[in-house]
Amino acid sequence: VHALTGTSSNHRIPSSERETIIALVKTKYADFGPTFAAEKLREMHHINRDPETIRSIMLSASLWKRRPGKTRSEHRSWRQRRDALGEMLQFDGSYHDWFEGRNGTKEACLLVAIDDATGKITKAEFVPHEGVFPVFGFWKGYLLTHGKPRSIYLDKFSTYKMNGAIAKENPDLKTQFGRAMDDLGIDAIFANSPQAKGRVERVFDTLQDRLVKELRLAGIDSTQAANIFLVKKFMPAFNEKFSVVPASYADLHRNLTAQERARLPSTFSRQETRTIQNDYTFSFKNLWYQIAKVQPITVCRKDVVTVEEWLDGS
Repeated sequence: VHALTGTSSNHRIPSSERETIIALVKTKYADFGPTFAAEKLREMHHINRDPETIRSIMLSASLWKRRPGKTRSEHRSWRQRRDALGEMLQFDGSYHDWFEGRNGTKEACLLVAIDDATGKITKAEFVPHEGVFPVFGFWKGYLLTHGKPRSIYLDKFSTYKMNGAIAKENPDLKTQFGRAMDDLGIDAIFANSPQAKGRVERVFDTLQDRLVKELRLAGIDSTQAANIFLVKKFMPAFNEKFSVVPASYADLHRNLTAQERARLPSTFSRQETRTIQNDYTFSFKNLWYQIAKVQPITVCRKDVVTVEEWLDGS
């Protein structure tokens, strides 16, 4: 029998440090996974232990349970990433209790654009809902910052794609979002299942774990403060940790032309057609508008005009 049988290893963590780790996890990181807890212990408390060591301590203290093995699912083929930044973005929104009820803020909507080639979050923003105007505001800001991507991969949510019976009879019908993408020359690609855009779905799984806890630790309880936190702290750290090296180092975003930039308020507007009445009026949102006698172009009775409702409400 070896002489050291039954004695503690020379590499064993000191009992005092072990108790400190257990106390910190219990009080501050009780619902953190071992990997995330190890990161926070290193960042916030200067306790530099690898995740497997933290996992072992959490298991022994009943602060973590081994996860059951994954069950087999339907076979799906893996789609290779695009080659370069800006070639395709995956875009989606997620309603979740991001602020855990702080300040009365319950479920909020987070819009996220993820570059397919690098896995980077190129833009993330909390908005009131996943409707036309919040989505338009998101993409207007994206284009002014990054330029135009070649394509955007989306689900078939009603903001992005016509799904009714009329749309089946006339596949050329487009939503306001589809019309704006056509104006800008950006391809809108629609996924046929959540699994098809699995990369953005998996990122939301990670965000619903990590971002919720980061917002809690930072004491953030509003979407305005959260949007600043996303840009200044969370996204840079997230991209540094989780992004991958693309096949090509090219950036395929296209700069907006002067004409496109000038037309952005019109492009990202809700547009509807109206027929001019005999008294030179038209109705829009339960209000009647009178066309002035002098117009930049000639407008006659029975003409069909386009009404644009801009993001600023005008």
